[in-house]
Amino acid sequence: MSYLDYSVRKVPTGFERLTYVNLPILILIIAISAIGFLMLFSVAGGSLEPWAKLQMIRFSFGFLLMLIIAFVPIWFWRNISGLAYIMSIVLLVVVEFYGVAGMGAVRWIDLGFMRLQPSEIVKVTVVMFLASYYDWLPKNKVSRPLWIFLPLIIIILPVLMVLRQPDLGTGLLILIGGLTILFVAGVSWIYFLLSGLGIFTFVFSIFYFRGTEFQILKDYQYRRIDTFLDPANDPLGAGYHITQSKIALGSGGFSGRGFMQGTQSRLNFLPEKHTDFIFTTLAEEFGFVGGFTLLGLYFLMIIFCGIVALGCKDRYSGLIVSGLNMTFFLYFAVNMAMVMGMAPVVGVPLPLVSYGGSAMFVIMIAFGLIQSAEIHKAR
Repeated sequence: MSYLDYSVRKVPTGFERLTYVNLPILILIIAISAIGFLMLFSVAGGSLEPWAKLQMIRFSFGFLLMLIIAFVPIWFWRNISGLAYIMSIVLLVVVEFYGVAGMGAVRWIDLGFMRLQPSEIVKVTVVMFLASYYDWLPKNKVSRPLWIFLPLIIIILPVLMVLRQPDLGTGLLILIGGLTILFVAGVSWIYFLLSGLGIFTFVFSIFYFRGTEFQILKDYQYRRIDTFLDPANDPLGAGYHITQSKIALGSGGFSGRGFMQGTQSRLNFLPEKHTDFIFTTLAEEFGFVGGFTLLGLYFLMIIFCGIVALGCKDRYSGLIVSGLNMTFFLYFAVNMAMVMGMAPVVGVPLPLVSYGGSAMFVIMIAFGLIQSAEIHKAR
């Protein structure tokens, strides 16, 4: 469907929009978030304060925001994609000069009532802008070198800015989410092969130049890699997080210790128990059954969003849903791999479960865009 077709498409109005909402996705959002509230209640020792209550409030506002975005025609979001991307880049610049430090990094803007993390917003705006670009670009130009240059700039610019904060995990998610759009848009596999060679060269350079004046990563990032390869090398220092996480995961067994009976979280052996490592609390209290159930809900979400992408009749909707679906997958895949010791600790929250305002609102915005594509698709 061409760009002009957006303006002549019949737009559902009033109650008709509600009938087109994808109910399975809504139900899964509520179910996964409810698990998050339950775990935040548990890690606080059976109290809604300080995390569960605020997370519920954020979810309520986020859910309302999602519905508002969903009821706005998808062509509107297509038209403001470039502006949204530019504004997110401006926010990253604001972080550079006026950002608030936390946990050794400068990633947030203090708004008073919450800390906004612009790098989370960029995950969505990069996908939006690339989807609009390839919706505009004729298919016969998709793989031509001249038309590959701009998408690469769109991706690399925010990635480099996020790496300066420093935030390696978010930078990787932005990079992979952007490359997903290029892949779905039909960019030739040769470019991905060259990108793979480039990534291999970059990884080789990371280790080759370690300890020299050309060192690429910061010392603490190298320590994270060392800890990933051998957590037992410094069990009370850099390896403490992952060591305690594995203990919690293993102690849960098949069915878990029981709700609010996890020793690692209740006795505060488990760091970041309400944010990045909340999955280990779930696994300790509900065991393999609980962890597998949450993973199953996540995969159902991926499947239903994939069905929405396949059902889209226009290029922009299909691209943006595919890109946001991949971004959501990376959220929970990287987090779970991290807490299980299968990937370095990079500070990626568990979507809809970990405590945090920026991630919650950004995920809701993403699902609002997916619902908008579903509601306003050609029928």
